[in-house]
Amino acid sequence: MSSAAVRPSVPAVTRPRSRRWTRETTAVVFAAVLAAACGAAVPPSASTMDDRTLRLGYFPNLTHAPALVGIEGGTFADRLGPNVQLETLSFNAGPAATEALLSGGLDAAYIGPNPAINAFAQSAGEAVRIIAGSTSGGAFLVVRDGIDGAEDLAGTTVATPSRGNTQDVALRTWLAEHGYRTTLEGGGDVSVAPQENSQTLETFRSGRIDGAWVPEPWATRLILEGGGHVLVDERTLWPEGEFVATHLIARTDYLAANPEVIQSLVEAHIDVVDFIGGDPAEAKRLTNLGIEHVTGKPLATNTLDAAWANLTFTVDPEASSLKGSADHAVAVGLLDPVDLAGIYDLTALNAVLAERGRGEVAAL
Repeated sequence: MSSAAVRPSVPAVTRPRSRRWTRETTAVVFAAVLAAACGAAVPPSASTMDDRTLRLGYFPNLTHAPALVGIEGGTFADRLGPNVQLETLSFNAGPAATEALLSGGLDAAYIGPNPAINAFAQSAGEAVRIIAGSTSGGAFLVVRDGIDGAEDLAGTTVATPSRGNTQDVALRTWLAEHGYRTTLEGGGDVSVAPQENSQTLETFRSGRIDGAWVPEPWATRLILEGGGHVLVDERTLWPEGEFVATHLIARTDYLAANPEVIQSLVEAHIDVVDFIGGDPAEAKRLTNLGIEHVTGKPLATNTLDAAWANLTFTVDPEASSLKGSADHAVAVGLLDPVDLAGIYDLTALNAVLAERGRGEVAAL
């Protein structure tokens, strides 16, 4: 099979069913999450679900562009075929998606490293597997005027998308390295305030927060719409500037019961990542269309173009950075020490890459 990019069909196809994962929905599954966190089995309803349905989670962020392009372009639906119903659900941050995975409310998701690690740890290594990489880069600490270095942050309030999410861990780690104490309750030398990204833009513009460590496009929006500037580009904190921002994970029991569905999902994912590299203009259009469908408003062209330049799309899960993310979460008190052995299952990914004459991707 050729390794050339496969262009997803334009959105003339019927879009798969999609909905937001709300706080109310999260509350419904909370009891099941607690059971999963204690190492209990996934609820029976999850393991006996219709094997012709795939429930896929994602965020309306540019760091999730492969998900947005795959949905809007019809690539996922086309690869899965008429016998698999694709149901898509959007989230604001990783912890809510993790809850959905642990409760059996999702089968696969585009998600950041720390929520994936948390799901793996909470389920004693049973609940989820990383099946492919998706995005590297695209996270920044953006601050207001008057903050020009770490020394200016004492007494300030800095937002992150959610406590324990990837950017939250990155911020707390960076602050600790610069001598600042933070608490999970928002106290300490710098107050860390978890809030939804759309709220962060509002609170930054109003002066109620002093900065935020956020993924794209929110970092660029804080700059262009909020008058902020970059204090930290997270790429500068990792070897060769490469770290996983988003990868594709699957619930372990779904993966075992539906290997052919996961294989088709991975094929579509590779198609999409190849397509993004081959036709970035159309990929940006489809991504923005997906953001509009979820949020009700597309990104401004200048925001989209500026933020897109900060991202690298790759099926390599950047496994070397995952342990670093786990170590950081442990150091700031958000995670107990965890053995990550077994968190990757790249069987489908490497099988498809081999079929296309491309080299295998290594796990930990």
